[in-house]
Amino acid sequence: MRERSKGRSQEQAAVKANLKSRKTVAKYELLSQLPSELKHPRSYRTRNDAFSEDWPEVEQMLQAAPELEAKTLFEWLCERQPGKYQEGQVRTLQRRVSDWRAMHQEQVAILEQVHRAGEVIQSDGVWLSELGVTLAGEPFKHVLIHCVLPYSNWEWGAVAQSESLLAYQRALQATLLKLGAVPEYHQTDNSSAVTHQVSRSGAGERAYNPAYLSLLKHYGVTARTIHVGRPEENGDIEASNGGLKQALRQHLLLRGSRDFPNLAEYEQFLAQVMSRRNERRQERLNEELAVMKPLTVEPLGPYQEYRVKVSRGSLIRVQKNVYSVPTSLIGRIVIVRVYEWQLEVYFRQYLVEQVARVVGQNRQQLNYRHLIDSLLRKPGGFRDYRYREALFPTVVFRQAWEALNRWHSPRKADLIYLRLLRLAARTLESEVEAALSLLLEGQQPWDETDVEQLMPGQSKSLPVPQLALSLVNLAQYDALLREMAHVSA
Repeated sequence: MRERSKGRSQEQAAVKANLKSRKTVAKYELLSQLPSELKHPRSYRTRNDAFSEDWPEVEQMLQAAPELEAKTLFEWLCERQPGKYQEGQVRTLQRRVSDWRAMHQEQVAILEQVHRAGEVIQSDGVWLSELGVTLAGEPFKHVLIHCVLPYSNWEWGAVAQSESLLAYQRALQATLLKLGAVPEYHQTDNSSAVTHQVSRSGAGERAYNPAYLSLLKHYGVTARTIHVGRPEENGDIEASNGGLKQALRQHLLLRGSRDFPNLAEYEQFLAQVMSRRNERRQERLNEELAVMKPLTVEPLGPYQEYRVKVSRGSLIRVQKNVYSVPTSLIGRIVIVRVYEWQLEVYFRQYLVEQVARVVGQNRQQLNYRHLIDSLLRKPGGFRDYRYREALFPTVVFRQAWEALNRWHSPRKADLIYLRLLRLAARTLESEVEAALSLLLEGQQPWDETDVEQLMPGQSKSLPVPQLALSLVNLAQYDALLREMAHVSA
């Protein structure tokens, strides 16, 4: 039509509009309407509705349980009326159910929030174990406590092994130190590290943990949480979690390897990725820093401290988990410092034990070297010992004990196994494990002497060193006594 208004012929206008027929141009010119103006809504069906008979019942089921899926309803119809419906008709029912939901099922609208510069920092834990990262070849299960400023989307965080209060403390402190400033609010979800259930029914409100409030008070920050079961209220950091995880995947691909020599190298890699993502957010970050309070307090220590009494079983209970300590400390009060990755046990000012921290509750971390002498004095207590499973250092040691039980009486099997543990404590556990592996392959009865003979260097007797005897001249001591008596006189 535009070309015809310029004086072109119908043939020229058809070529210009990429139409092959002059008659098509003549038709639209005669009607004086565009093709889109000639279309009218269709009020009739082009084929019969295959679900017309059963749809009223399906609709009743959707009204009663809106979460029912169309595929489930289709399978139910096929089971009730075999042969009536074909597999290819499931897509038709899915469209019909989708249309019904659009017309009848209400949803909760997402209310976009207005973010103010420097007002709040959001924290959340994002698990990164699925990235397949390894440390020195060993799988590394870990979570990143992710901190985000919603106004600028600036981010930072710290690696942890669980979403504990200590992990949130490390991440928040690292973030505030990086910023050099403090926002007004710290917002989290209702994690057990931050809040706890007020009533035992499980349906009441949640209150802040005192230790968490103490942490925020130190930095002059006010606590704020989202409503229970409303993760969309933390939408900014939830979206940032996904973006960061995808960025880490891409940078790991560029790196060409997912293995890191140690944790420090991996943390440096994470810091580099987050720093690159923060570069394009600097302008809005400057707006936030301009209204934030400056950071003026010193960071808290990277640990939580507890005073614990060592039990008669040479055990301590810390954060609902059990650890063993040397038996010399039984009945003593020790100071336990709980770090993110390990525990340190102090008696007076002396460090007496350092062990890996156990994640979770009602778990045990026992060192058989602490208890082996007590067990050998009372071997009958091993079989029913409450924490017996913690006294199998590896699977091979467990298999060895099971084999001993097949060949010997319970008391003798336990005694042989405890002597094996003593041998491992006095030598190298790896050498004892290697010897046990060889003996288990043979399927022949053996005892601790056979294990000792297979260990390198154990078959040769060590030379006894010769000590030089020195004679003491008592006359010198007598002379000293006479001199002291003369002085006192």
